[in-house]
Amino acid sequence: MRCFELTRRVRGGWLLLCSLVLAAPALAHKGSDAYLQLRLDAAASTLRVDLALRDLDAVLDIDADADGQLTWGEIRTAWPAIERYLAARVQVDGCQWTSATRALERRADGVYAALTWSGSCASAAVPPVIRYVALREIDPTHRAIAKIERPGVDALVRVLDPTRSIAPMVTGASPVASAVSIVSVASPAVTDTASIRSADRTVSDVASSESAAPAEHASTGFIKEGMRHILTGYDHMLFLLCLLLPAVMRRTATGWQPVERLGQAILPVAVIVTAFTVAHSVTLTLAGLKLVSLPSSFIEPAIAVTIILAAIDNFWPIFRGRRAIVTFLFGLIHGFGFAGVLGELDLPAAQFAWALFQFNLGIELGQLFIVSIAVSCLFLFRRNGFYPRWVIQGGSAAAIFVGALWLIERTADVSILGF
Repeated sequence: MRCFELTRRVRGGWLLLCSLVLAAPALAHKGSDAYLQLRLDAAASTLRVDLALRDLDAVLDIDADADGQLTWGEIRTAWPAIERYLAARVQVDGCQWTSATRALERRADGVYAALTWSGSCASAAVPPVIRYVALREIDPTHRAIAKIERPGVDALVRVLDPTRSIAPMVTGASPVASAVSIVSVASPAVTDTASIRSADRTVSDVASSESAAPAEHASTGFIKEGMRHILTGYDHMLFLLCLLLPAVMRRTATGWQPVERLGQAILPVAVIVTAFTVAHSVTLTLAGLKLVSLPSSFIEPAIAVTIILAAIDNFWPIFRGRRAIVTFLFGLIHGFGFAGVLGELDLPAAQFAWALFQFNLGIELGQLFIVSIAVSCLFLFRRNGFYPRWVIQGGSAAAIFVGALWLIERTADVSILGF
């Protein structure tokens, strides 16, 4: 009787875990990135800010008819609001901007609004303090990657965390003059999946007289960026979990049998995770150097397919014992999902290599965190009779379901899970 009660409790706990897995995509906003390019010069300085239209729509309701697509007419109408929003939330100490140009930039993960301010800065010799608080209202995982260029020295790279920066007091009109021209505009009708959230914010929502916290240096910032991208990349995490579910069991002719020692589970996991890391590092490097480029319209559905196939292999051995090889091939696809962060910076070779190493190290640390927790928990339950059915098959069924929904969303451009 006690064994039956224990089984019921475990089943209930696993069902709750599956529910959380299914709910995670609907409850969480996937981490986003912005790009800043600051050029300091004694004669004239410029600041360019690129922020995804889908993120701007979340705070400004650009999609006026709420049809999930952004048209050129809606973007044109929203330009003044976009400019005011960014001017209030991206400020550089000692710089006065007098004019701005507007553009649309199509990147691998969608269309971005690009605003470039021109003006003068007090000193081009000292790296200035950048105060950045965009999207702080709705997305605590958002980060900006800033590239600072000064005469006669190598470019600096900084990771800006909006939750650690405090905007200065802003009153009245935008600090940027109203003379604005539109340049380098993409096609007249731009469509992009919009995350429709009504969050009509004003400048005063984040205005404060406190000083800004210092931006993170690249020496630690890109390690944290790599960890953030794997821990908030729910599709990458789900793929890893599909590979980990059978790690503490052995598939035999009579069914699944538990391993005797933790080392028997860790070694195959180490091989699989290493294959995944090496593969995504290869494509991350190629994509970051702009030697290979694949559109997100292909990569995002392909990642969903890898999740489905990895989960199906837990039911039927379609990989035939070649999991490490298949994981390497799938890791090549997943690598493109990480590539946007570094590829947009156009860094010198030495700086790119150093940033790439740190970013990959962060991803690997994040993966090890996931693996250590998952394998330790799974090892404790491996001898229970419910494990093959409720953990391997139940967890894999949940993964197939989520992967299928993601595949439909990413190919048909529809929102099923509500984000």
